[in-house]
Amino acid sequence: MEQNMVGWFEIPVADMDRAKGFYEAVFGVAIQVHDMGGTKMGWFPWDETKTGAAGCLIQNSDWYTPSNTEGVLIYFACTDLQQELDRVEPSGGKIVKPKTQISPDVGYMGLFLDSEGNRIALHSRN
Repeated sequence: MEQNMVGWFEIPVADMDRAKGFYEAVFGVAIQVHDMGGTKMGWFPWDETKTGAAGCLIQNSDWYTPSNTEGVLIYFACTDLQQELDRVEPSGGKIVKPKTQISPDVGYMGLFLDSEGNRIALHSRN
């Protein structure tokens, strides 16, 4: 692989204001909240010159439920996520969201259940 495995993470929240306050207090950071077509995203600070994955708090009751069993959604970075999606079902998983454009600037995402039933996401620019 040409990049680190983890490219993005999302932490489900039920109350964005409460979660934003908690994470800002615990980590001493400022979280910027954006409404992305009905999905609230509280972006953690990110600097492309630093190592490590970027991520956010996310609120969308149709797709995200805070849970100690469903947990954080991890995005694995790919060159073209369709290649990995094509291997999901033959390997015992299930595609739950096909390759979908997030935006022209951000790229694409796809979502699958792994062999154990965990939600895992993929991201690629192409």
